[in-house]
Amino acid sequence: MNIIIYAGKKNFDTQKAERFFKERRVPYQLLDMKKHRLGQKELALFARKLGAENLVDKKNPAALSHPCAHTDDGTYILQCLLENPSFLRTPIVRNGEQVTLGADESVWNAWIQKG
Repeated sequence: MNIIIYAGKKNFDTQKAERFFKERRVPYQLLDMKKHRLGQKELALFARKLGAENLVDKKNPAALSHPCAHTDDGTYILQCLLENPSFLRTPIVRNGEQVTLGADESVWNAWIQKG
């Protein structure tokens, strides 16, 4: 199991994800989106699994003022997210090819059960 938590800012869901894996002694890697830029392949994987329009943080005023928050054109959304990673909704938790958005403990438990 190779858990990676992509975090934009320390919000409640990011803290919840960190606490979840710490309490279960599951090793994870925390990638700060301010320091680590997402690659095109990573972002494409997230869009394929979660839907490009779901990746935009609709609670972020800066993202809402941008056209990418109001379109369903996946290619355009991914281009905007590569240029403006702060528009990305976080945390994104990845286990290989499996991805969750936000705090999704039921899926994380399933990952741990499978080992």
